[in-house]
Amino acid sequence: MKKKVIRSTLVVAFIGVTLFLLQRLLMPKYVKGVVEGALTAEYYQETTDHDVLMVGDCEVYENLSPIKMWEDYGITSYIRGSAQQLIWQSYAMLEDALRYEKPKVVVFNVLAMKYDQPQKETYNRMTLDGMRWSKTKIDAINASMCEGESFLSYVFPLLRYHSRWSDLDSDDVRYMFDSKKISHNGYYMRVDEKAAEDIPKGKALNNYTFGENAYKYLDKMVKLCKENDIKLVLIKAPSLYPYWYDEWDRQMEDYAKKNQVEYINFLKCKEQVGLDFKKDTYDGGLHLNLSGAEKLSTYFGNWLKQNYGLEDHRKDADIAKVYEEKVKFYNDMKQAQYKEVEAFGKVVNY
Repeated sequence: MKKKVIRSTLVVAFIGVTLFLLQRLLMPKYVKGVVEGALTAEYYQETTDHDVLMVGDCEVYENLSPIKMWEDYGITSYIRGSAQQLIWQSYAMLEDALRYEKPKVVVFNVLAMKYDQPQKETYNRMTLDGMRWSKTKIDAINASMCEGESFLSYVFPLLRYHSRWSDLDSDDVRYMFDSKKISHNGYYMRVDEKAAEDIPKGKALNNYTFGENAYKYLDKMVKLCKENDIKLVLIKAPSLYPYWYDEWDRQMEDYAKKNQVEYINFLKCKEQVGLDFKKDTYDGGLHLNLSGAEKLSTYFGNWLKQNYGLEDHRKDADIAKVYEEKVKFYNDMKQAQYKEVEAFGKVVNY
């Protein structure tokens, strides 16, 4: 009887380990091509706290550089961003971060207000798979799932990715238990240039009012920040497309005034920032390149320092040592990308 129990236990353990290894092998690694799926998990590698936490979609993680804010002002910041991050996911990123730290300022990019319901499983996965398990993640999954998605497949991703066999390559083996660092405190770097030309005007909408669900989570974000004595700043990044309607802008202005939070539309101060959309974007105006992101970061970092008196942590030897390595990684990637642009006319490996 004892031998049967031992044998059964070993069989169950073997099956469990095998399934675990298969899951680790088959899950996307996001180390090349579409790398944004790696952003969520990178946050947990941080060893220092951040005075500023930014949440939102690509208009945050491609337009603002925390490393530039550090170099200019000694501001410690991090972007918990992801592709098409919906507002309930941004709320989850903030709530999750408060399990580990308490920033002085939270920044949320308001483009996500245009989405009132779940959009696409691919983006859900890129945002949620990398989150550590907690009630926050469970709530975020339930709020995000599209029709046909299964909660169980988030618990056991093997159920979702079992068909990736034909897509496997050496990176899937190399990064089964390790990860390749993609971002710079959540910032996705691109140094190449593609001028903004022929930006389409926004088409007339039947209804310009943001949805009830979007407002519900914005209210929850305001409440969470106030409960934790955190200043909330709403921003609209200076991306030229997707189109940002005046009607949407007025809603955010009214909301910010009513709830006593700050709102900055950077589209209205492009000149003060010094942006040149012939040179400061890598994809025709959707996102800023490194040049544009550093200009915006210098401008916004100064605004944050002036309005909230953020400490200059460059005087702290322990934090400065951590950021010395971050700056080196930042500059090394910058130079590598410039070499690719010189050789191929664009960035090809990042």
